[in-house]
Amino acid sequence: MPQEYTPASGDFAEALATDLPEGRLRPVEARYLEERRGRLTGSGGTLALPRSAEEVALILSRAHEARVAVVPYGGGTGLVGGGIGPGDPLILSLEKMDGVRSVYPTENVLVAEAGAILADVQAAAVAEGRLFGLSLASEGSARIGGLLATNAGGLNVLRYGTARAQCLGLEVVTADGRIWHGLTRLWKDNTGYDLRDLFIGSEGTLGIITAAALKLAPRPAASGTALLSVPSPEAALELLGRLRARVGEGVSGFELISRAGWDFLTETGMAGQQPLDPMPDWMVLIELGLSEGQEPAAALEALFAEAAEAGLSDDGVIAQSAAQADALWSLRETIPEANRAIGAIASHDIALPLSAIPEFHRQGLEAMEAIAPLRVNAFGHLGDGNLHWNVFPPKGEDRGAYDGVRAQVTRAVHDLVAALGGSISAEHGIGRFKVDDLERYADPVKLALMRSVKDALDPRGILNPGAVLRAR
Repeated sequence: MPQEYTPASGDFAEALATDLPEGRLRPVEARYLEERRGRLTGSGGTLALPRSAEEVALILSRAHEARVAVVPYGGGTGLVGGGIGPGDPLILSLEKMDGVRSVYPTENVLVAEAGAILADVQAAAVAEGRLFGLSLASEGSARIGGLLATNAGGLNVLRYGTARAQCLGLEVVTADGRIWHGLTRLWKDNTGYDLRDLFIGSEGTLGIITAAALKLAPRPAASGTALLSVPSPEAALELLGRLRARVGEGVSGFELISRAGWDFLTETGMAGQQPLDPMPDWMVLIELGLSEGQEPAAALEALFAEAAEAGLSDDGVIAQSAAQADALWSLRETIPEANRAIGAIASHDIALPLSAIPEFHRQGLEAMEAIAPLRVNAFGHLGDGNLHWNVFPPKGEDRGAYDGVRAQVTRAVHDLVAALGGSISAEHGIGRFKVDDLERYADPVKLALMRSVKDALDPRGILNPGAVLRAR
């Protein structure tokens, strides 16, 4: 962060505190300065804990006038360093703005404040007989504002879309302290530029989201879960096509899991009961949510019979209870924890055209073999083309010995992604870790337009400087 920013602590904090209710400004605590994987650590700052959009507006107005850098902090679950700023910034957390303001069941709409935890929003929807479709492993701590600011994906994108697709309207505070009252519940509103989609995914660099009107959906009458073996990613894609032909939009999740995922769980002592014997090289975890009168178990049984006849699967398990379904999903959701325990050389959150995924994996393995005898754990949301393609040292070897090849590994992976028409960031955003990558791979006109938007909405560059675009 450039030196010309005014420090948030000292005179600025003292003056701002006199205009805010007691307790809104505090010395920053260590947890606001630590990236969850230890890759980035902040050095200081002042913590702001507003309780209304008006208080956020006052804070940003003062920061804009004094040119104090403002770093928004959500649930601390990000993976690209977007919530950790250097220097002496004002760290803005909306954790005290965590309420569900209202629910409109007949409209399938819920209005929540930005600090609301995802699991609480899901529970509020369920209490009204509805479903909020965003679901991910960190839903017990991730907050709505951060999820929208990063356009989070998760497990159910195939059916419900990303965070952007599940939002109708926003309340946003601009860099200079104005409040945009865009909290519409309209499903159609064709009145000019779509500012909502501009702020969603901007990672707090264009404005601060303070509340959102979210789309709800009917709860499926019945659900079903299955884990099926597949011989290859190509076979997994073919199986997905056949499943969609059977149940249409009833497919809630379709996850690709490699044998390495199970091996890592076993290696770290995190594996539960082995679901298939032997464990195959590739598996797909399927979740169905069907309407009244449809039987998910019957649909999954018919799919397996068809897949076996076509040579697409030779083993599988269909959950017979909620506990069995939870156990299968626990396998998938514990893989990232096992990855962290082993220690990745480089982790990649990438998106590819569906048909390019098998070729990417083949060429990616060849590229890794040319660098070193590395291991790859590939898994992810196959239905929407989002892979988590993570690279590890050989079994039993320390990650630190391979620090020298990290940049080479990521460059090889991202070069291949770009060559196949993919994206270097599927659901985690750019943050601070991928700024160089964005500059390398993005269309130059896109980058120029992004800079123009940033300069127009945040002319003094105070909002999350250094995230998404290089600070200047």
